[in-house]
Amino acid sequence: MINTGPFGRTGHLSSRVIFGAAGLGDANRDIADEIYSMLLHYGINHLDTARGYGAAELLMAPWLAKSRDKFFLASKTLARDYDGAKRDLYESLTRLGTDKIDLLQLHDLVEEDEWETAHGKNGAVQALLQAREEGLIDYIGVTGHGLRIAKMHLKSLERFDFDSVLFPYNPILLKNASYYSDVQNLLEKCRTDKVAIQTIKAIARRRYRDNTSPENHTETRISWYEPLSDSLAIRHAVDFVLSQPDIFLVGPSDWRQLPKVLAAAELFNGSFDQNQINSDIDRLSIEPLFDGKGLEKI
Repeated sequence: MINTGPFGRTGHLSSRVIFGAAGLGDANRDIADEIYSMLLHYGINHLDTARGYGAAELLMAPWLAKSRDKFFLASKTLARDYDGAKRDLYESLTRLGTDKIDLLQLHDLVEEDEWETAHGKNGAVQALLQAREEGLIDYIGVTGHGLRIAKMHLKSLERFDFDSVLFPYNPILLKNASYYSDVQNLLEKCRTDKVAIQTIKAIARRRYRDNTSPENHTETRISWYEPLSDSLAIRHAVDFVLSQPDIFLVGPSDWRQLPKVLAAAELFNGSFDQNQINSDIDRLSIEPLFDGKGLEKI
């Protein structure tokens, strides 16, 4: 079983690995059933999906029909306006077959104009506040990608009292001095205010190096980036994230690597070895997914 920890100030003890449902977008029922059994086996009690994840919500609905009380359920909206956020929430509730989502997050809120809209009059934040008052959600979070997001999360937390944040966090990204500094400032703010800290891209290896379209490449690609597949490197990467006891690791978009991530998390012994991580970076040619410039978009 994978250890649990307090998910910020929510009062929920979440599994240190959160199931990220992005990879379910193109999956089928058999794959979903296999994943569901795996989650129960390892004690995963926190699910993270989004309205924009294709069929993920529909594939997760049977899980919730059987075990809604076992899971803390999080979802996301890309809408920045009041009406769009409400529409996404209602559609997610219907597709998931539930009457409440525990955590609703503003998805990838990094662009300045979108940030202003979301926090302004008739913005998405207002919609989620109303939804919380109506009992449709309990908590409100914010997520994002790229090297600008840690600083934007800090700005968001100054504007609104979000319950959680989500951002990229892995050894190669944190070698960027500016991003490292922004992340440290964000972590300090979250720890002071008891904001839940979720991280993504733990086992990202690099962007795919060719520019072929999805239908022309030879290997099956489930996520937009190439994940680590080497079990030992995955173990080291998972150790790196979980070594921070209040940081949660959202599982990979490529569900084929999920068993290795869960096995690594179950074996976690409380620390990580930087020398092993440095060796993995050289051995596997691990590269940053983002650079703060041209490589910001997913």
